[in-house]
Amino acid sequence: MIKERTLVLLKPDSLQRSQVGEIIRRIERTGLKLVALKMLRATEEQLFEHYNKNDGWYMKKGAQRTEQMNAKGQPMTKDVIEYGKDVVRGNVKFMTASPLIAMIWQGNKAIGIVKKIVGGTEPLTSDVGTIRGDLTLDSFELSDSEARAVRNLIHCSDAENAEREMKLWFKPEELFDYRHIAEEILYDINLDGLRE
Repeated sequence: MIKERTLVLLKPDSLQRSQVGEIIRRIERTGLKLVALKMLRATEEQLFEHYNKNDGWYMKKGAQRTEQMNAKGQPMTKDVIEYGKDVVRGNVKFMTASPLIAMIWQGNKAIGIVKKIVGGTEPLTSDVGTIRGDLTLDSFELSDSEARAVRNLIHCSDAENAEREMKLWFKPEELFDYRHIAEEILYDINLDGLRE
């Protein structure tokens, strides 16, 4: 468990709004260990593979979007599945607009800890004290009305996708295994390593 790893991507709005240091600080102060970090320009192919959605997902999202359109009296101009695909297309367009920062964090329950710190996907409903709840004010409603991706600063892996996503963004040789002093406090059961 203490070696669990998770991927974090700081999206273009993190860089453009100079929130990189604040976001890293919030994760770092939990005691998780940073084992990989790089700044890069993501490719469209890389992002479509990252989002990894299937037709069922596209249909579900497309149905949600068309329900919203019908409620507002907006005409449908394409198939339901295409509205679902627009969600990923919008994310890809957003994520390629500027460089992003990819990181891997390691530690006990790293996936759950990072998800808790990051908060819910929609900033408007994300809890106070989370990265998304505190540092951005976007909403699904606003992003949908402007036909763009929601600007929520950060992506973090869930348990189902963490391994796949880390392999997509990092080669094994880009991860560092090193001794971090915080591990002595967090994982040394009896603090024997601190005994003088």
